[in-house]
This record gives sequence, structure tokens and C-alpha cells, in this order.
Amino acid sequence: MDTDTLKPGFKGTAELTVARQHCTSRGGPWVFMTPAMVQFCEMSCHNLVMPKLSAGQHTVGTVVHIRHLAPTPEGMKVRAEIELVEVDRRRLKFKIQVYDEMELVGECEHERFVIDVDKAGERLRKKIEAMKR
Repeated sequence: MDTDTLKPGFKGTAELTVARQHCTSRGGPWVFMTPAMVQFCEMSCHNLVMPKLSAGQHTVGTVVHIRHLAPTPEGMKVRAEIELVEVDRRRLKFKIQVYDEMELVGECEHERFVIDVDKAGERLRKKIEAMKR
């Protein structure tokens, strides 16, 4: 992990065009659904920090607090403005604001944890083996 650049204040953006798979209808127009907004925020944070991680490291989401403030229709673009606000060893805390082409539509606080892929894989393999018994 590059601790020289991966520190509070590190920022980035991400964009997504809202497609049908990101939407719900509830009998009306197709709109960006909250679970898709959560996934967009998580992946935006992950993609922001991945280039700063060491070989063999990855991030996993651990906490999400989200407020979905306004609807976004299918076909409109959304933009995440991401800021890394806290680094505590391997725990990374982010604040994200999600805008569509007209307004602020979501606010999110999200935490990710930096893992060593091999170590996490071994733990998972043990769990899978235990299931087979």
C-alpha cells in the first residue's frame, strides 16, 4: 500500500450511465435503485485506490451508510465524487457524493479494508473445505 499518496484528502471521480440492470420501476418510470447506488459507490472507491495498492493486495467493503436523496431516470449519467477521509492501518474510510446530470442524488460513507489476496484466499479455502465435511 502506497502510504505516501493513500492518505486523507485523496480524491477521485467515477461515472456510470444508468442502464436497466441498475433500475427498479415500482410501476412507474425506471429509476436508479439504491442497491445499484451502493454497488456504484463501493466499486468507485475500490477503483480509486487499486493503483495505490501493492501487488497481491485488494480491497473489500466492510461498511456502507447511504442516503438516496432523489430519483435518477434510466439513461441518465451519475457521477461519484469520492474523498478518502481516514486511513487507519488497512482500514480506509470514504465520503462519496453522487450526482446525476441535474442534482445531488446520494450521499455515502463507506469503509474498505485492504487485504492480502493469498492470505484471504487461504482463509476462504479452509471455510469451503469445512463445508464439505
